[in-house]
Parts: sequence; structure tokens; C-alpha cells
Amino acid sequence: LCVMNLFHSLAEDALNLVYPSVCVTCGSPLPPRRRYLCTSCLYDLPRTNFHQDPDNPLAMTFWGRVRLEQAAAWFHYRKGSRYPHLIHTIKYMGKKEVGYELGKIYAAELRESRFNEAQLVIPVPLHPRKQRKRGFNQSEWIARGIAEVFRVPLVATNLYRAVNTHTQTRKSRIERWQNVEHVFRIKNPHDLKGRHILLVDDVVTTGATLESCAFPNLEYQCEHFLGP
Repeated sequence: LCVMNLFHSLAEDALNLVYPSVCVTCGSPLPPRRRYLCTSCLYDLPRTNFHQDPDNPLAMTFWGRVRLEQAAAWFHYRKGSRYPHLIHTIKYMGKKEVGYELGKIYAAELRESRFNEAQLVIPVPLHPRKQRKRGFNQSEWIARGIAEVFRVPLVATNLYRAVNTHTQTRKSRIERWQNVEHVFRIKNPHDLKGRHILLVDDVVTTGATLESCAFPNLEYQCEHFLGP
């Protein structure tokens, strides 16, 4: 196994000399064994640091709407900056591995917070029709990276989307809520009852989708919310 790993590492380094990997945000060549995001872009990422403040602005949007322990987002989604390209690369260019890697990076930053107390990680599901078209669920791949670092199970099939809704883009807060109201269901509520759950989405704006996920069944209560 050690020899195989060494061979793989040498082969990867040789390939990078011919076809160098580049940062998905700025296009700069990546050093050996760094994946998708260069050191400079990772350092300059417009982090929210919401995980350090239980009363952060995202958490406040859910106050009085749904019971939760904490809510956080990794970075601010600012139009015109280079960082929205991270999400676009995952969702629209089919680079699900980028989501997986970003999930691991974010989880490493969350280790010293209460998010590390999660017992299960659940991604916000796509409708089966949309997932077949795209080929994967981007939130699931981000959640995979988080679950691996936290060493907890990823549960990707219990919560499901029963209604194929229209995109949330360009909708108002009320329209976003109406668009996702009553669209999520749970197959086996007893498998989730009493568990500390981390719910993961790729992007959070008004929180309507996450809030709807927390109310598909009265026996189910979501504990933590996450989004970039």
C-alpha cells in the first residue's frame, strides 16, 4: 500500500508538470498536492466566521421560525468577486469533487465549534428529476467532505424532495418560502429522532429552503444549518 501511494504521488507530480492544476478561482498554477484552491485565494476568502457567534445574522433569520442550535455560512457570496465561481464550478461545470474538497476545508475550520457535535450530516436534497439531469447533488458532495472530517454518517436518502420546484433565483423572500413550502418529506422519522443533525446546503439566501427542510414532519427538528 505504501509503494502504491508513493507511485500515485510521483505520477501526480509528473502529470502536474505537463498539465499543471490551476486554482478554480484565480487560475494560478497550484503547488504539488494542493487541490482546487490556491493558498492566496483560501487566505482571502471572505469568511463570515458565523460559527464563532451563535447570535450571528444568519442565525437571527431563523429566530421564531424554527428551533435550532446554531446556523453558519462559510463565506459571503458577493457578486463580482472571484469566489462565486467556486459554487458555479460545482453546480454548472460538473466539478463535484470541488464541493467535496471545500467541505473538508470548512469542516476543519469548524472542528473547535459546536458544529463538531453533530451526529449525522444531511444534505438538502434535489428533486430526482433535477439530480438525474445534473448527475449529482452539489450539497451532498459538500456534506460528504464535512462528514468525513467529522467522522459521522452521511444520510442522503432519508430527507427527500417530493415536489420539483422552480429555481429560487430572482425570487423575493415571500416567493422563496412559497416555492419550497411543503416540498420536503422524510422516509423514516424514527431514524432521526433525538439525533444531533447538521443540515447542509450549498447556498443560503433567505433561509427558506433550510426552514422548509426543518418542518416536513413534526417528529423532526433540525439542529444545525450550514451554507457557504
